[in-house]
Amino acid sequence: MIRRCAVLLATLLLALTATGPAHATGYRYWSFWDHAAGHWTYATQGPATARPSDGDVQGFRFSVSEDSGDASKPRGTTSFSAICARTPAQEGKKRVALVLDFGTAADAPSGETPPAGRTACARVPADATTADALASVAKPLRYDTNALLCAIAGYPQTGCGEQVGGGKKTTAAPGRAHQADKAPKSDSGPSVGLFAGAGAVALLGAAAVWQARRRRHG
Repeated sequence: MIRRCAVLLATLLLALTATGPAHATGYRYWSFWDHAAGHWTYATQGPATARPSDGDVQGFRFSVSEDSGDASKPRGTTSFSAICARTPAQEGKKRVALVLDFGTAADAPSGETPPAGRTACARVPADATTADALASVAKPLRYDTNALLCAIAGYPQTGCGEQVGGGKKTTAAPGRAHQADKAPKSDSGPSVGLFAGAGAVALLGAAAVWQARRRRHG
């Protein structure tokens, strides 16, 4: 009995240690960023509610990422004076410098090629949101029924926050990256199978100890 338990224990332990962590799931979407003091930071609210001030620099980046912690930052010029050099100030208006990074070919949906990145200076009413500023310089925009920003300047042509790299593609309900202002995060915790396996090991170990004591005192 002890030998049999030992064999089963060894087999289960080998299976458990051979099981690697689950592959992270990413989502393909437009992330929204603020630029200040020389650094990009993931926006704390969505473009539909953010109200930038005159002189602000904001950016959008299309990429595949697991969550806000590993989201790719916009690339390119980030200087307000450079982006808005040819857009003079106007009474009752504000100017917002926008950096639009359409991402890489590796992150593009199948069959699509990302346009070259560009910048734009949006001159909009003083109470305008970032979404208003974006709409004034980068149409057509496309949103889904839950107000998730799906496309800027028509890119991508299809898809919206779809899941990639973790099996079948699904529309990412938690991928309202800039409604809730957090990109979707996959479950990276221990699997149910791991806990079940650990429980089986514990039970087999207890059985071996019980059997040994029984033979010693029998």
